[in-house]
Amino acid sequence: MTKVVQTAGRDALGTFAPQFAALNDDVLFGEVWSSDDLNLKMRSILTVTTLVAKGMADTSFEHHVATAKKNGVTAAEMAAILTHVAFYAGWPNAWAAFRVAVKAYADDPLDCENPKAHGGIFGLGNPNDAYAQYFTGRSYLNPLTDPEKTQLIANVTFEPGCRNNWHIHHAAEGGGQILLVTDGEGWYQEWGEEARKIVAGDVVYIPANVKHWHGATADSWMSHVAFEAPGTDCANEWCEPVTDEEYAAL
Repeated sequence: MTKVVQTAGRDALGTFAPQFAALNDDVLFGEVWSSDDLNLKMRSILTVTTLVAKGMADTSFEHHVATAKKNGVTAAEMAAILTHVAFYAGWPNAWAAFRVAVKAYADDPLDCENPKAHGGIFGLGNPNDAYAQYFTGRSYLNPLTDPEKTQLIANVTFEPGCRNNWHIHHAAEGGGQILLVTDGEGWYQEWGEEARKIVAGDVVYIPANVKHWHGATADSWMSHVAFEAPGTDCANEWCEPVTDEEYAAL
């Protein structure tokens, strides 16, 4: 995990309370927040929840809501978190927290200006420029294996509303594709079938020679690990885009 760098303690209290400043910057953030035991998104959720329970809606809470957004907590997730916590921490506490959250997410509610906060446990990677012509919206690709040494396995991340074109994984025998959804929510649809929602933890097996598409929902990022199932005479065929009208009807 990337080490979290914090200087707020020394900036505010470095000369008055250097020990407290060091504990804040070096221990709390430099060690606890930087530990691999929990990812940063989970740490942000725990911190926000605890502060709401204590009735805090001060500048420190504003900082942690902004940090949660940076760490991949979407506006929809933040709203759901605060609604859930309201039943345990108190309605007034939740109202105060919502006022802060609404401001934090107002300019970019789907966090599209901060793509590096997404990508799930495997990370965002780089813009998927090589295949951009086959996608509606922005996608990102993070190869997890070296295709010159073994079969390519990659983490693909879709921004809200992004989806790939209809396509087919052809194979004479075997083949197809497997998707492991690692973050967010999305859609998967086979030709002639209803689209179905896919969420983190879902496994999607796509049979060979079946026309299909997949992508994020309109209000969530989505990441999945994709790899081709072994087969003979495997080839991909890209087809027409999923139209805005088709997508909006989901």
